[in-house]
Amino acid sequence: MTYDWSVVWQHRSALADGVVITVLLTVLTMALAVPGGLAIMLLRQTRIGVVGTAFVEFFRNLPLILVIYWTFYVLPILVDVVLSPFATGLLALSLAVSAYNAETFRAGVNSIRKGQVDAALALGMSWTQLMRIVVLPQAIRRVLPVLASTWVSLFKDTSLVSVIAVGELAYTSMQIRAQTFRVLEMLTAMAVIYWCLGYPQAKLVDWIHRKYGVTE
Repeated sequence: MTYDWSVVWQHRSALADGVVITVLLTVLTMALAVPGGLAIMLLRQTRIGVVGTAFVEFFRNLPLILVIYWTFYVLPILVDVVLSPFATGLLALSLAVSAYNAETFRAGVNSIRKGQVDAALALGMSWTQLMRIVVLPQAIRRVLPVLASTWVSLFKDTSLVSVIAVGELAYTSMQIRAQTFRVLEMLTAMAVIYWCLGYPQAKLVDWIHRKYGVTE
């Protein structure tokens, strides 16, 4: 068996473009999923909280790959709107991650002891002051490490949108593999690139957990 690692260098531009799409997809998904998760969490506190609960339970219990397929193939039939593969992948990822973020935010807020809330109110704080001084700082400290872990998981899960021809790193690598027949080289290169991008993120998450993690 002979190896030809030069194929990786020859297609460096395409691989770099794939990396850019991967990072862009991750950033945009989280930019949508954070406010989306907050909105769903707040919705669950209202009279129609069952709607928010149904949303969370629906998307948390479906495989992400199925959500992507369903959004790409079924949604256009239902609403007669055709999205680009990138927009479809972004929508599917945002829906799924919003459901997880909603639970993360809810757990963070609910972790604040009732005694602290009662004490703050007894001292004459308004609800606005209570949220700003007591609840939000503690909730953010509890939520941040989990959100950081969600980010790393999302970064890797963006590879799933390759099944609908989004030109991110996984899709680009598989296309080059099909064109060059260099299976081992391209799959190895893809793994190395993902590792080089993911490892610093994982170490950052470890640091966030050490710095901001809350132990009761």
